[in-house]
Amino acid sequence: MRGGRLWLGIRTSSGRPAPAATPRGLMPFSFTLEATDSRTAARAGRIRTAHGEVLTPAFMPVGTAGSVKTLTPDELRAADCDILLSNTYHLSLRPGVGTVAAMGGLHRLMGWTCSILTDSGGFQVMSLSPLRRVTDTGVEFRSHLDGSKRLLSPEEAICIQDGLGSDIAMSLDELVELPAAPEVVRAAVDRTLVWAERGLAERERLRQDGRGAMALFGINQGGTEAAERARCFARLGEMAFDGFALGGLWVGEGRKLGLEMVEHDCAAFPAGKPRYLMGVGHPVDVVEAVARGVDMMDCVLPTRNARRGTVFISTGRLVVKNAAYARDERPLDPACDCYTCARFSRAYLRHLFAANELLGMRLASIHAVHHMVALVRRAREAVSAGRYAAFRAEFLERYHSSETLAREPGADPAGIVAEPAREARE
Repeated sequence: MRGGRLWLGIRTSSGRPAPAATPRGLMPFSFTLEATDSRTAARAGRIRTAHGEVLTPAFMPVGTAGSVKTLTPDELRAADCDILLSNTYHLSLRPGVGTVAAMGGLHRLMGWTCSILTDSGGFQVMSLSPLRRVTDTGVEFRSHLDGSKRLLSPEEAICIQDGLGSDIAMSLDELVELPAAPEVVRAAVDRTLVWAERGLAERERLRQDGRGAMALFGINQGGTEAAERARCFARLGEMAFDGFALGGLWVGEGRKLGLEMVEHDCAAFPAGKPRYLMGVGHPVDVVEAVARGVDMMDCVLPTRNARRGTVFISTGRLVVKNAAYARDERPLDPACDCYTCARFSRAYLRHLFAANELLGMRLASIHAVHHMVALVRRAREAVSAGRYAAFRAEFLERYHSSETLAREPGADPAGIVAEPAREARE
């Protein structure tokens, strides 16, 4: 309790296993830019954290509550995944940051030995709590679990992520639902900048106490107003963040406008720090974002769709639960070498979903993670070889071909199904 309010997190200055020891002021974090593409803005790099290396471009599967639903850490590693995203809001409510810390931190609790990025929790507060009030202090809201009153401040967001043992933490920002009036966007940018300064100050305070070892990214805001996004980064870029995120996009503005903002932001971001596009996981968007200079992305879309019987493959979007695949002997994706595609047919997957067998969700999710990680690995190889423009053209042509897909309801004469304009985020 502080000031009579119940806070979202718990300061664990005593009784909490400390993060991996590091010299005071030295972060177990670095980013090396290894290659750039001559015809696009695509980059290949390498992030180092206390838990190993992250090759960029990187796609981060989302482990909202400390797990990527239905998958084990070994299955994620088999897909070559080297970083996950976990959710500050959900973990702070259940099991609670005190419990996570008492169990040795999130890595140990969930049995994951590679890197973890945690978001600030601001998006979930905005999207999951209809009863919320944003002030300069922070965001007051009611828990979606028990209705209890909570307050998430920029300082508390940093403390929670430190307690979780995150490798990369995110600054608290104010997300504006689009479309929004210019004055609303402007006010959110102002508040995001103030909160960014407060979050950095809190990490410095933690470091003076021997904690706060995680890297910290600032989040650029401004909606789809290029001038506001430029104004936001003019100040944000002067702050001592270890990387920068592109926030407030893929929330209904449409792919074309979203990519324009990505290009705008990446042109302003420093070359020597990683760039993280939040909440993007459609394969087309990933390939286009990398072409504009993005290094990291996350989204629940691939695995959420997979649990519902829809997967991305190299030739489009496959709804494997459809009856058209009941006797299809082919794997989900003939071009994929994941465990699911190496062992099982579309017919079997279709049967599992029709019978409501949990194995169907697991096998589809294994493919979904493997597909996204393999995609960014191929993108990385293309950048290093100086042929990203050709890679992008080849990928888009094949993806939109619908080759190997059965004709689906709602498809055009070529068999191509319109993709949703808005992506799912938790």
